[in-house]
Amino acid sequence: MKGDEYAGFWIRVGANLIDLIIFVVVYGVLSILSMYLFSDLYLQNVNYQNSYSSFDFFELFFQYLLPFIVTIWFWIKFQATPGKMATQLRLVDEKTGLSISTGQAVGRYFATILSMVIFGLGYLWIVFDRRNQSWHDKLAGTVVIRNRHTERVIFNVSKDNDEEEEKS
Repeated sequence: MKGDEYAGFWIRVGANLIDLIIFVVVYGVLSILSMYLFSDLYLQNVNYQNSYSSFDFFELFFQYLLPFIVTIWFWIKFQATPGKMATQLRLVDEKTGLSISTGQAVGRYFATILSMVIFGLGYLWIVFDRRNQSWHDKLAGTVVIRNRHTERVIFNVSKDNDEEEEKS
């Protein structure tokens, strides 16, 4: 399989930036809306910094749980986040080229933290990998491909084919 069929570093950076912009806008709107709707809880939280309030749940939900749920849902349902859709990329199983499983999606989501925490080296690895896989792709058994090449992508199922590809 030719390397240009896998999504490269910069196109994936672009897709992630689109996702980040969407997240910031949605998060901002939801935060303002929740502060307005639950102003009593918000004011209680501001007045008592050291106490736990119900508003903390909303912060936790909007910052961590909602992005987790939405991202997993997009990966499983559409094989892409909105940013990947906009850049015509797809997330697929590395062996079959089909949609990823729920387990792969959850594993990949948490593995992205590992990719970022170590100075972003997990993301930078895309530049050096022959299939443009990040650490979280490798750990989850996924690859990101360009939509326009989807029909031409042939996934190696056996190790014999993988070894033949490396020789050529």
